[in-house]
Amino acid sequence: MAQMNRQWVLNNRPDGAVAATDLTLKEAPVRPLADGEILVRNIYLSLDPTNRLWMSDREQYLPPVGIGDVMRGGTIGVVEESRSSRFAAGDIVMPGDAGWQLYTVTHEKMTSRVRTVPGVPLTAYMSVLGSTGMTAYFGLLDICDPKEGETLVVSAAAGAVGSIVGQIAKIKGARIVGIAGGEAKCRWLTNELGFDAAIDYKNEDVGAALDRHCPDAIDMNFENVGGPIMDAVFSRMAKHGRMALCGMISGYNADGPLAGPTDFGQVLMKRLTIRGFIVIDYFPRAREAIADLSQWIAEGRIRWKDHVVDGIENAPSALERLFTGNHDGKLMVKISPEP
Repeated sequence: MAQMNRQWVLNNRPDGAVAATDLTLKEAPVRPLADGEILVRNIYLSLDPTNRLWMSDREQYLPPVGIGDVMRGGTIGVVEESRSSRFAAGDIVMPGDAGWQLYTVTHEKMTSRVRTVPGVPLTAYMSVLGSTGMTAYFGLLDICDPKEGETLVVSAAAGAVGSIVGQIAKIKGARIVGIAGGEAKCRWLTNELGFDAAIDYKNEDVGAALDRHCPDAIDMNFENVGGPIMDAVFSRMAKHGRMALCGMISGYNADGPLAGPTDFGQVLMKRLTIRGFIVIDYFPRAREAIADLSQWIAEGRIRWKDHVVDGIENAPSALERLFTGNHDGKLMVKISPEP
C-alpha cells in the first residue's frame, strides 16, 4: 500500500493576513518512484516572509504558487527510498522542489546533500548554515561592503537574518545599530550578540533614536522591513551610503505596489547605492559562505536562535508569527522526527 502524504494546498490568494480558508490540509498517496528519483521524508519546514509573496499574484522573482497546488517552501529531510545512484536511504538532503508536505518525491538533480557536523543541530542547516546565513553573508558583504568604523543599521535585527548580519558586521569592524520589537529582543542584541545599540520600534520614536545613536549619519542599511522604518533610516544615510534591500515584510499583506522612500531624490544628492537581492542568486557561491560561517560558529563569534513549532497542521498559524514578531530567530515547523 502506498504511503499517505499530508500536504497544505493553496485554495485562495489571501486578502491581507492568511486566513484559515486560504489553505487546506489534504491527504494523498505518494506515487511510485521513477529512475533517478528519491522519496524524502521532510523533517523541518522553513517559514519565511517570501511564503506570503508566493501566495499572491503580485510581480515576484518566482512564479506564484498556483491555486490548487501544494504550498511552496524549503525543507530538510531524510531519504526514505531511492532509485538514484547519488543518494541512499538515510541521507540528509534538501529537495529543491519541496513544499508544505510530509513527503517529497524529487529527482536527484533537484536535490542537494546536507553534510552535517557533529554537535551542530539539524535545525542550523535551515538557519545559520542554510539560506538564512547565506542571505546575511552575501547581502552584507557583497552589497553593503562594510569598512572598519562605519555604522550599519539593521531592521528586524533580532530576526533570523538580521541577527546574523549584525554579528558578521561586528567581525568586520563595523558599528551596529539594530531595530527590533520589544525590550527583550533589544537586550539580546546588545547584551549577547554585541550590537552597539538597539532601538525598540514598539516603544521608541525610531527617527529620534537613530539621531541619538547615529549622530554622524548611517553608512549602511540592511533592510528587511520597508515602510516607515526604512524611510527613517533612508533619510539619515550618509553620502555614498549603501542599502541592501533584503525584504519589505511590512507591506506583504497589503495589495498594490510596495512603497519606496519618501524623498527618492536623496539617492542622487547623496550618491546612494540601493540594491535588491535574492539569496537564490548566490547559491553557486554557497560553499564560500558556509566555510566562513562554519569557522565563525566554531570560534564562538556567531550565535543564533531557532524557533521550532511542532506539527505540520500548525504551519499556517505559525507563518503569522513572522508578521506579529511573536518568534525568536529562525522560524520553522517540525514535520516529522529526526532520524
